[in-house]
Amino acid sequence: MQAIVITRPGDAEVLELRDVPQPEPVADQIRVRVHATALNRADLLQRQGGYAAPLGAPQDIPGLEFAGEIDAIGPQVASLRPGQRVFGIVGGGAYAEYLITTERMALPIPDNLDWIEAAAVPEVFMTAHDALLQAAFVPGERVLVHAVGSGVGTAAVQLIRAMGGTSYGTARSATKLDRAASLGLDVGLPADTWPMDLDARGDNVDVALDFVGSSYLANNLKALAYRGRLVLIGLMGGAIAEVDLSVILRNRLHIVGTVLRSRPLEEKLAVTRAFARQVIPLLARGAVRPVVDRVFELHAAAEAHRYMERNANFGKIVLQVV
Repeated sequence: MQAIVITRPGDAEVLELRDVPQPEPVADQIRVRVHATALNRADLLQRQGGYAAPLGAPQDIPGLEFAGEIDAIGPQVASLRPGQRVFGIVGGGAYAEYLITTERMALPIPDNLDWIEAAAVPEVFMTAHDALLQAAFVPGERVLVHAVGSGVGTAAVQLIRAMGGTSYGTARSATKLDRAASLGLDVGLPADTWPMDLDARGDNVDVALDFVGSSYLANNLKALAYRGRLVLIGLMGGAIAEVDLSVILRNRLHIVGTVLRSRPLEEKLAVTRAFARQVIPLLARGAVRPVVDRVFELHAAAEAHRYMERNANFGKIVLQVV
């Protein structure tokens, strides 16, 4: 089979389309003929040598999500059969014509989604949904979503509306804020002035979902209401910060750090089951939808990586495999 291989740590040009052995399913594994996958920031970090794949996942083939058709099954597979359309998350290996995963991590694709749309769903909707669950979000609460034009941001805004909340979102361009408003964003805030703008409104938020990290931390804590919750999802703005801890004590704030890729299988299964139970029905009836920015062919993965590094995308960047 063909796959995009990280030939060495480095810039996008280290990605090469190569012939590699086709994996064979064993036990409860299924083999999926991948029709599309999508880019995530973790792919860029892995390519650069800063984010190794978890044990059991291909170390040199990136890709954390897939949409495809079951091609073969292991002898212990009980619920899935060849020919079924499935999507899900994996620890790596999705930039390829075929991948293997346990049947428990593969879910049926709603009939209203094509391959490209389905590939844009798993990582961002599972991450956003899980973050809201970890924040103990309840209907009626206000949620601040940073980088609202990112894949996770566009998913979070839609889920917040579908789950009965009010969303505040930040972005570096007015265009992204306008596009997020079409998805249900209630209050758009420019990324360079959001703390002052939020303060001028006299608003505090119950939950903040942050992908930026250290450069936003102090302002995130100030923006939270009494017993507010900050869920830290990424560190694009740095990992080291100095903060006033008295704010956390005085307002009884909770800070939650979350990653999805490196969790044990049982925890990933719990995330997958919650997604299947609460989000797939929303997708099936069109209450939330994947947002696709651009589609690249698999052989153009390096170009797709360079495009993501320019931070120009709104929503997901998808690789069409076949």
